[in-house]
Amino acid sequence: MNDSGTSRLHLRLTGGERPSTSLPTTMNRPAAPPTVLQTPGFAHYSLAWSPFHNARLALASSANYGLVGNGRLHIVSLGPGPGGIPNLQLDKHYDTQDGLFDVAWSEIHENQLVTASGDGSLRLWDVMLNDLPIRAWQEHTREVYSVDWSNTQKDLFISASWDGTVKLWTPDRPRSITTLQAHHACVYQALFSPHQPDLIATCSTDGTLRVFDLRAPAYAPPGPAVNNFTNPLAAAALTVPAAGTEVLSLDWNKYRPLVLASAGVDKMIKVWDCRMVRLGGDAQAQTPAVGGACEAQLVGHEYAVRRVQWSPHRPDVLASASYDMTCRVWSTTPTANGTHLLYIHDPHTEFVVGCGWSLYDEGVLASCGWDCKLNVFHV
Repeated sequence: MNDSGTSRLHLRLTGGERPSTSLPTTMNRPAAPPTVLQTPGFAHYSLAWSPFHNARLALASSANYGLVGNGRLHIVSLGPGPGGIPNLQLDKHYDTQDGLFDVAWSEIHENQLVTASGDGSLRLWDVMLNDLPIRAWQEHTREVYSVDWSNTQKDLFISASWDGTVKLWTPDRPRSITTLQAHHACVYQALFSPHQPDLIATCSTDGTLRVFDLRAPAYAPPGPAVNNFTNPLAAAALTVPAAGTEVLSLDWNKYRPLVLASAGVDKMIKVWDCRMVRLGGDAQAQTPAVGGACEAQLVGHEYAVRRVQWSPHRPDVLASASYDMTCRVWSTTPTANGTHLLYIHDPHTEFVVGCGWSLYDEGVLASCGWDCKLNVFHV
């Protein structure tokens, strides 16, 4: 690890101490017990469902809560257990020298996936092979906190780092294709648009969401407040002042282009209409736009929201994971009793930091957290 671990400890403390266990009773029906897999000694940071196999997941995890020590990539399958009850099975794992913070499956090879590590490295793995990655990259100078594989340009993936940069990669090249100096602070997540292959959205410690157009100029135009000589910053097509505190997660709506959700330390989930963005040639001649209309604010989490993800099956439903030890499901359309909250999943006993919808089975959601447990349940 290339720092003392103090900055990583900050994430554990951000958003307050352990919450009380009292929760609003707004769940729409009694919850069936989740299917659970425990990985003792390795706290989870992220999960990803395979785009090729409906019952395969990957887990990125770290020893000692990611502060110091090894990481482990778990490959997990969901299948029928005794009596037909769903069962989670650990198929294999890979150990790394530093903690793993994120994972993304390849969109072109069903057995390959990429991981993001605390030592600034990215590694490409093949689940048909044992022990070692098939490729590794080391360009980031601080922790890599996010990886995302494009589902429109399927030979590309991006990484986001606490060094403030976002890098564009292809599995076949030994070096990155492009580096964006996206923020002057930690970048927590960067995601490709599912609608327009050249758009990337990022979120950061600085409280902003930014949308970048890869076809636009590399750097912001010079001006009174912009010093591109000693402190360069990539030109964003749109900057959204999303919060007064850190924005920890974002996601693109799968059905509504240029609609994003953000979440972070302010405990709220916000839905943004970013159609005011200027793309392509328009972005070159004008000052990059600042704005974005907030369509909805979803309030209910008691502590910082660590992950947000839109449903792949419905345009108005999203899930969130929080340091309040819950995973929640929301609708942007109010229910009959006027609430946006649809469901609370609260069996976790530590911070819930990852959640993800099954890409194949509507209503199936997975959550993972620092209690070393992966839960899969139906909403």
